[in-house]
Amino acid sequence: MSIIKKTAAELAELISSGEASAVEVAQAHLDRIAAVDDSVKAFVHVDPDVALAQARAVDDRKAAGETLGPLAGVPIAHKDVFTTADMPTTCSSKILEGWRPPYDATVTRRLREAGMVILGKTNMDEFAMGSSTENSAFGPTHNPWDLNTIPGGSSGGSSAAVAAYEAPLATGTDTGGSIRQPAAVTGLVGMKPTYGGSSRYGLIAFASSLDTPGPLARTVLDAALLHEAFSGHDPMDSTSIDQAVPPVVEAARRGDVAGLRIGVVKEFGGEGYQPGVLARFHEAVELLESLGAKVVEVSCPHFTYALPAYYLIAPSECSSNLARFDGMRYGLRVGDDGTRSAEEVMALTRAEGFGDEVKRRIMLGTYALSSGYYDAYYGKAQQVRTLIARDFDAAFEQVDVLVSPTTPTTAFPIGERADDPMAMYLADLCTIPSNLAGNAAISVPCGLADEDSLPVGLQIMAPVLADDRVYRVGAAIERALQDRWGGPLLAKAPEL
Repeated sequence: MSIIKKTAAELAELISSGEASAVEVAQAHLDRIAAVDDSVKAFVHVDPDVALAQARAVDDRKAAGETLGPLAGVPIAHKDVFTTADMPTTCSSKILEGWRPPYDATVTRRLREAGMVILGKTNMDEFAMGSSTENSAFGPTHNPWDLNTIPGGSSGGSSAAVAAYEAPLATGTDTGGSIRQPAAVTGLVGMKPTYGGSSRYGLIAFASSLDTPGPLARTVLDAALLHEAFSGHDPMDSTSIDQAVPPVVEAARRGDVAGLRIGVVKEFGGEGYQPGVLARFHEAVELLESLGAKVVEVSCPHFTYALPAYYLIAPSECSSNLARFDGMRYGLRVGDDGTRSAEEVMALTRAEGFGDEVKRRIMLGTYALSSGYYDAYYGKAQQVRTLIARDFDAAFEQVDVLVSPTTPTTAFPIGERADDPMAMYLADLCTIPSNLAGNAAISVPCGLADEDSLPVGLQIMAPVLADDRVYRVGAAIERALQDRWGGPLLAKAPEL
């Protein structure tokens, strides 16, 4: 098997045993990027010299007899929302084009401490606002399964990079489903940890009460290894949970569901769901039952209101967070010719620097927070958020995990929903409740839809800080499905 087709765990073992060097592994992936990324467009910045220097440092440490970590020397694609001191961080926005941060995000720093090789920064929906990676100032990313379709969003560059074998692992951020939805439509594993379980320090904020860094990978074990590598308490993040990381790697290696109670969310299915998606979902549920799980239907009545609540809360928080991009201190500055006031320069800079979707959400959020409307919109949305969290609490008294389709449909054609924001927002229908409640959720591949032979994702949700539980269930279903398929789902993807 080619080096680029190996899992992260396999690559780490090759490097640790001396069968391959970190430089060889990094070069193989850089060559793959050079060969296919003109078509996929997963990356917005790649620096081979920096990546190879990181890889050489790992080889030097090994030669000196140091004990390497479980992911030392493994390449990774890094979402362009995390600050990186040695390469630009743009959030795929014109307003930050070429900006080089003076510091690393905590997630970035922990990747470096783990000895991972950062290949480059991946494309995304501008400021993480979108479900398709079409809202990027640098153009859309393409789904390796079908280059005419979207790779999901906002972490679509990361999902496309892993699905195209340009990197074995990638980072993403999940605000309303932006890791799980891209994973589902590209045939990957994508995990949203418990909110506060992974640090937001140095993550350029979209919605501070929702944003959650997490891993994208080709296997459940790889996702768990990356999750463990960059998670844990961070005193630089006031929302960080001061508790140990749940035993996610152990759970991924265990992978069994015997005796577990699994709840099927009644509200996620029916009208608006692609028949092929529902067919693969129901097959996955039947398989879980055959593996020894007890399956019951669970009602979470307020999940119906999650989408409208989210699209009041998230824009409200983004309208506050994005106020810092004013052309005064860093990034783009427009119209500063000595004749205009600071307010005029700010207005011109934002008009030119922000894309349409970002402007739409800033306006929605500013309106929802304005005097006379705060209680009617933002306040009500937060009350709905509480009801959704209570639905989860009630459900988890009956079952150990909840399951649903990750997305209502498979990947849709690029441009199909560009002029229909509501249709675009519906892509996050099943993922948003876990963001509002802050609990753990993962998407694992569960097959191909009959209509278009594109990937379908199974979403598994667990209580706050029970992240290991979703890995345990995810690994069990992954193993059973791969036995059925004769290998990983991604092996069925067309060659680029």
